[in-house]
Amino acid sequence: MKNFSRLLLVIFVLITVPVSAYFLFVIDSAGATSVNVPQEKVAYNLPYPGILSDNPLYFLKVLRDKVTEFLTRDNVKKAQLYLLDSDKRVAMSMAFVKMGKNSQSIDAFSKGEKYFLQIIPLLQDAKKQGAGAPSSFIETLKLSNAKHHELILELLKTLPQGLADQINQIAAINAQIKTGLESL
Repeated sequence: MKNFSRLLLVIFVLITVPVSAYFLFVIDSAGATSVNVPQEKVAYNLPYPGILSDNPLYFLKVLRDKVTEFLTRDNVKKAQLYLLDSDKRVAMSMAFVKMGKNSQSIDAFSKGEKYFLQIIPLLQDAKKQGAGAPSSFIETLKLSNAKHHELILELLKTLPQGLADQINQIAAINAQIKTGLESL
């Protein structure tokens, strides 16, 4: 009985040591070859995009937005409206990514950044007229721009490589916006 238990112990050790060593080396080598740096997510929530541009009734949404834009005369309020439109387009873009509609995603993101690009001249005009934007709104713009940049990087990772040039153009617009926001 004593010899039998020793034999079981030896067999157990001979099996568990190589198996455990294998897992230790695999985990160690995986950790050595790839470094996972946790990226901090930007704490900015995008609004719900509403109906998407592939909906047949989308033209009504565009019409409503154009009428609202035309009727808004205050530069700061118009800038807030453009920020909302920009964020909705970016959220729409991310919804298209989830649906696998890559080209529509790129189009929506590009239009969103172009809306954002219109904000800076509006705020500069408002500043010249003596009605500058509140600092809280400027901080919101910077947060939104950082969130857009984060999502651009996510698009670069998830979308096919053939769309990288278009995504890089969007990233260039985003960098131009960031430079403009720093000048405010």
